[in-house]
Order: sequence, then C-alpha cells, then structure tokens
Amino acid sequence: MFIFAFIAAAVMSAAACFSAPTAALPAQASPLPQVSARSCVVIDAVSGDVLYAQNERERLPMASTTKIMSAYIALQQEGLDAPFVVDSEAIKVEGSSMGLCEGDTVTLRTLVTGMLLPSGNDAANAAAVRVSGSIESFVGLMNEYAAELGLDDTHFVTPSGLDDYTDEHFSTALDMASLTRTALQNADFRHICGTRSAQVEFGAPPYKRWLSNTNRLLTGCEGVFGVKTGFTDKARRCLVSACERNGAELICVTLNDPDDWSDHSKLYDYCFGLMQQAELTPELPGYKIALAGGEKELLCTGESSSISLPASAVGRLERVTLIRPFLYAPVAPGQQVGETRFYLDGRLIRSLPITAPSAA
Repeated sequence: MFIFAFIAAAVMSAAACFSAPTAALPAQASPLPQVSARSCVVIDAVSGDVLYAQNERERLPMASTTKIMSAYIALQQEGLDAPFVVDSEAIKVEGSSMGLCEGDTVTLRTLVTGMLLPSGNDAANAAAVRVSGSIESFVGLMNEYAAELGLDDTHFVTPSGLDDYTDEHFSTALDMASLTRTALQNADFRHICGTRSAQVEFGAPPYKRWLSNTNRLLTGCEGVFGVKTGFTDKARRCLVSACERNGAELICVTLNDPDDWSDHSKLYDYCFGLMQQAELTPELPGYKIALAGGEKELLCTGESSSISLPASAVGRLERVTLIRPFLYAPVAPGQQVGETRFYLDGRLIRSLPITAPSAA
C-alpha cells in the first residue's frame, strides 16, 4: 500500500486547479424539445445536474418504476443466490407477473430479474417478504431508504407500484432520477436492468426459463442501457431510462407520458448536445521525488484525461495530488508513485496515476 504525502496543501478551488479553457464549448444544441409528459427531467449521472425539466417536482404516481427502489434494496441483502420457497400469499397479486406459483423455489437475484425485466408484481411482493418478513415492513424500509437518500417528495405504499387508492404512493420525476442515479452505482442493478432477456431458474422443482425486458429503448435508442418501465390506469405510462454516449451518462424520467419512447429519444438527442469535455490535468508538468540514500531526484509525470459534464458542473471540479515523499532506488519504468484525484461536490469521480518515466 502506498503512503502518500499531499503536495497540495488542501483540496484546491476549481480556479486554482484548472487553467482556462477547461472545457470545449458544446456543439450548437438542437431546438428545445416539446414532450407529452405531465412531468419529466433529464439529469447528468455524474454530477446530478439538471439538463431539462418540466414539472419535475410535481408529486405523481409512478407505477412500476417503484420497483427501482424494491430491486435496489433487495440487492443490498446477503445471500442473493440462496434458494428459498416463495411466500404463497405474497405472490397472489394482480397485474404483470414473472410467473411465480405456490411452492416455487427461487433466489433474491432471480426475483430482482423478475422485477426489472417483465416487471413482476409477484416478484416484488415475494422479495419484500423475504427481506423484511412482510410487505408492510418492507414498505417501511422503502420509506426509510427514501428519507436517507433525500427523496423528500417520495412515499411508498406497495413494493410493486400498484395504485394506492389513498393517493399516498407517489414520487416526482426529480426524485426518481436521483434514486436511479444511486441505484446504477450498484453493479448488479446496472447489469440486470440493462439485460434484454435473461435465463433464470425457479419453480417446484426449479427449471430454466427466459424472461424478457419490457424496455423497448434498449433496442430503439442509441446508448440506452436501462432502466424501468411502468403503467397503471392512474399513473399512466411512466418510464425511467439511462443512456451513455461519448463518455457522458444521462438519466431521463417521464411520468404520465403517452409518447414516452419518442420523448426519451428526443430528450437525449437534445441534452447530450449540452455536455462539455472537461480536461483533467495534473497540477504541474512533472513531479520530483527524492531518492533515499542519495541526493538524486526523480522526475515523474502525471497522466491526463477528460470527462464529459454539463457546463454548470465544470467549475465545481476539485483536484488533489498525492505523491510519495521519497523512493528507494532502483525505480522501475512506469512504476506508480502517486495519483491525481478529481472530486466533484466532494465525490471522487476519477483517479489518475503519477508514474516514473524511466529507471533510476
């Protein structure tokens, strides 16, 4: 393990870190798109900055996009691949299903696949009982997670997103985007929600079968790799998606949108045009490290890179340089002797090596 010394006294301000220009100007954006959604938002997945919004804080039912939270919680549990028998009452639920029957043996990972691909209400309920012992207790856990994540305009009543007749099951486009930004940091969630079809095994006894994803954007929109569809009579069509193009990653949410497939495509075409390439450069052209046992110094170089961000986020980048105070010779060519770390709003977003260019 390296023991580094700060060669910068503290996290530096963006002005001190980056010499102008820090980013190229974005290409001319397309005309502002008009969408059919009652509420929508597009955010940058790295910074969380909003690129497009329309009634993004309006509380609305969100149908099966609710399962983003249910799946995220389920994936935090231990024993994802441990088999168990589903609760016979939990799976007696209306609406979309992954096909669970009484007595079926399944795993939590398979239930998450059943939630995120065919949008199984039975999968959401079965996972809820497995995790918390009852649907009611799991819903309480969902609301605890919402509070911890700062989703102040979100309240859950069911794990599946089926309509609640007391109007207490709601969220906002902005909260759902924030939740998705967090969920996508989980590697299992990210993989499963972007799978077009998956072979899983469950039943009594378990046998292999295929589940298909309801998200048409996975094949119909360049760069889309998730996340979740939804529909109920009250919520109407709801859709959360995530898309990667040219190193940038955006999240789009539409609630109550009769033309959601088209709207997400239009919003991505527009919002990717607002992104900039910010250069991530080391603090100095080179670094000198003392070689123990002598008076020689070793000149090292820091690797550079770039990141795609909204213009609003570029000025908030901060850089910290960590480097070893001395080395013992000989030093191998390319040996890492430190690193440059780049932070955005206090969150590490990139770490680049500082290396020895030649033997010493």
